[in-house]
Amino acid sequence: MTDDQLIAVREKVNRMASSRPARIIAGLPDRRARITNATIDLPGRRLALRVHRPTRADRTLPLIVSFHGGGFIAGTAAQNDWLNSHLAARCPAVVVSVEYRLAPQHPLPQPVEDGYDTLVRLVEDAAGWSIDPAAVAVMGESAGGMIAALVALRARKDGPPLRAQVLNYPSTDWTDTVENYPSVTENADNPTLSLPRLRAARKLSVPPTLDPHSVSPVKFDNLAGLPPTLVVTAALDPIADHGSRYVERLCEDGTDARLTCYPKATHSFLSIPGLVPAARPARREILAFLRGQLHDL
Repeated sequence: MTDDQLIAVREKVNRMASSRPARIIAGLPDRRARITNATIDLPGRRLALRVHRPTRADRTLPLIVSFHGGGFIAGTAAQNDWLNSHLAARCPAVVVSVEYRLAPQHPLPQPVEDGYDTLVRLVEDAAGWSIDPAAVAVMGESAGGMIAALVALRARKDGPPLRAQVLNYPSTDWTDTVENYPSVTENADNPTLSLPRLRAARKLSVPPTLDPHSVSPVKFDNLAGLPPTLVVTAALDPIADHGSRYVERLCEDGTDARLTCYPKATHSFLSIPGLVPAARPARREILAFLRGQLHDL
């Protein structure tokens, strides 16, 4: 498939994911949240944002910056409306989902730069967004989980301070050892993330000039000083062990981290609650964790 063909397929899939019929699988947004589209100007580019707010919000709220999945080559913010609108309404918080740039036109680390620069710009304009700059979290699924983890690692050094990170079935290893995990062998034929698809995503998103260790959180030497972390994985997911190993590394380095693995869930299950019942208890767990970290209870 050529780059142009890939882009055409991606646009078609993203339109389907954003359509009304897709809500049967992707879940209905929470009616107590208002969803709007916005843009943000960053150096050399303008990104689209999907913003979720409680319908009744008369005060500043915590900020959750969210990153969708798709292997860095596909995906759209709308696929996470079910989760993000629920968190916005019930945390409550302002949840901003970033339409970061995608490969092959924009390989790594450009999606990570989009994530970090968006976070910084939102916090700098906290008053304009009616958010509390002292109550900020990042969250992502799959490739978006990797972005969230890398954004948290950079924010540890350069700011802004984060109170929490939620990584849903994240890919944390984009090096040559990406397949060297038992879960990859056990679930290589899982239709939600097959081994050929994983290989294609890595090939298209990691340029030859980039050291893949620089975009693989599990390979970082020091994981101390990161915010409290919740990692959600799925037992039928090829990259389940990416998440579990990352939690092990976080705990080894003194970061408060916990792992929950849902036994009958597949990769991307939080984006397909109509097919995977485990999405609902996982959503409750994520909500409780973020509410506890972002609000002074």
